[in-house]
Amino acid sequence: MAKQKRKHTLAEKAEKKRRREQYKTIFINGKQKRVKRPPTIDGMDVDEFIRRNADPIWLHQNEMWEYIENEIEDNGVKKHVDRDFDIPF
Repeated sequence: MAKQKRKHTLAEKAEKKRRREQYKTIFINGKQKRVKRPPTIDGMDVDEFIRRNADPIWLHQNEMWEYIENEIEDNGVKKHVDRDFDIPF
C-alpha cells in the first residue's frame, strides 16, 4: 500500500501563497522557470493605471507628455485637437 501524503501546516500554506503572488511560472527551453511578477496596482499594470487615472497636470509635472490626450471639452462635447499644427507666421 502507498504511503499517504502529509498535510501542510498553516505556515507552509502561507509561504506557498506568498510565492504564488510574488512569482509566476513560465517555460524557457521546455523547462519551468520561476520569474518575478511585474508590479501591479489593483491588478492593472502600473503604466495602464497611470494612463487611466492621472490628470493632465500630474502627467505634465512628471514629464509624461505622451499620455496627455488631445481632446478638449466644449459645452460637454469632446473635440479632438491637433497639437501638431503649423504656426501661421
